[in-house]
Amino acid sequence: MLTVLPLVPLLAGLLALALPADGPRRALLVLAGLIHLALTLACFVHPPAPAYGGLLELDALGQLFLTLASLLFVAASCYAVGYLGHEGAGPRRDFQDGAAFVNAPERVFTMCLLLFLAAMTVVCATRNLSVLWVGIEATTLSSAPLIYFHRHRRSLEATWKYLVICSVGIALALLGNILFSVAFYDPASPLTSMGLTEMLPRAAGAAHPWLRAAFIFLLVGYGSKMGLAPMHNWLPDAHSQSPSLVSAMLSGALLNCAFLGILRAQQLLVAAGMGDFGGELLVLFGLVSMGTAAVFIVGQGDYKRLLAYSSVEHMGILALGVGIGGGATFGAMLHAVNHSLTKGALFLISGNILALYHTRSCYDARGLSRALPVTAALWTAGFLAIVGSPPFGIFVSELTILKAMLAGGHGFAATFYMVALAVIFIGMATPVCRMIQGPLPPAVPHPGREQLLSVVPPLLLLAATLVLGLYIPEAVTGLLERAAAAVSLGG
Repeated sequence: MLTVLPLVPLLAGLLALALPADGPRRALLVLAGLIHLALTLACFVHPPAPAYGGLLELDALGQLFLTLASLLFVAASCYAVGYLGHEGAGPRRDFQDGAAFVNAPERVFTMCLLLFLAAMTVVCATRNLSVLWVGIEATTLSSAPLIYFHRHRRSLEATWKYLVICSVGIALALLGNILFSVAFYDPASPLTSMGLTEMLPRAAGAAHPWLRAAFIFLLVGYGSKMGLAPMHNWLPDAHSQSPSLVSAMLSGALLNCAFLGILRAQQLLVAAGMGDFGGELLVLFGLVSMGTAAVFIVGQGDYKRLLAYSSVEHMGILALGVGIGGGATFGAMLHAVNHSLTKGALFLISGNILALYHTRSCYDARGLSRALPVTAALWTAGFLAIVGSPPFGIFVSELTILKAMLAGGHGFAATFYMVALAVIFIGMATPVCRMIQGPLPPAVPHPGREQLLSVVPPLLLLAATLVLGLYIPEAVTGLLERAAAAVSLGG
């Protein structure tokens, strides 16, 4: 199973580059996503054996994030059919400065989207630190052309910022891997690989100073890709300039892959009896990320950048939950699921708004309930979900993390957490209400009937997080518990 899983999007991407017509290429995109999802779900029924000499090995953590990436890809690929049909080819004018630009060829965009899925599959389906590093680097290279789909000045700037910051982060993560190999160095019994299967049983005898240094490098390196503050600078620009379906994949799936790299490092620290060291750093970065997001969300006038800073907030919550430990780790795993589903839906919905209004300004995109009633309803539901309003799933995961903080005596962290959530709620409510209400701008045409492919994918994603707020199926609970135990128990 693991032998085939990354090959499906890889081969589909190469085939998409060769196909001469757009229609078959879009059908291939959806078909590859559905096959990938079917294979991913089949792994729950028949747990796959390690593949490629143990380089690929699926555990509960990887299975959780792989399933999320596959689900989001199917939603994004279905949305892409209508999106790419609307975009078309040929020159166009930038709605901000009026400059002429063209979109990237659709065959290149489709190929990179499929290669992006293949790279994320490798990241999620390995417990080898070296293969994970290669996979995360591959996600950077395959996603950069996606950010530059609209070939104008701002998207080029966002793409270069993404490449530079994430490449520096990846270089630091490589140093972290090297330091881990130094920490485990034993002339009598050298490591044969950087796989956790071999490293975890030997973690107790590893050199603690080198372990600390390795974790710091990996936390900063992969934290840059995850969007933890203050290494988050690429994220608002990349998310705002990307096509909305790409933003959904970046926020809902790519950030999880970087988070998985940090979790692998934390597993090693816990196995070495140093979990508190990693936990304290994760709590620090988590609180800093939430505080930074709160500052930039208040008064934010660009609704796609608003969603991007919301991702910084939620990555902080994930780091905070894992750093607190105990029940908060389970809350963090649940929060990763809810955030991916909700943020993926919100970015897809933002694409509907942008397509009609031709602006990312919260002040200019008024009268949404009159212009796009279904999109307006989904936008409102998505806002309520992402700020943690009941009965959506994020309310449950945020409450779980809060209860664990209070039970563990983390009074300051709990207070800061609640204040940041309150500020972010107010900061997001103001522009969202402004967009929903108010008169329709005269220049905005009435769109007529909204296309099913533009509203059904986000609707299903929001329905899933609503269900998780009311009832968590036993199978999902079991997966989350196993994933949390892998982090908390170091294996």
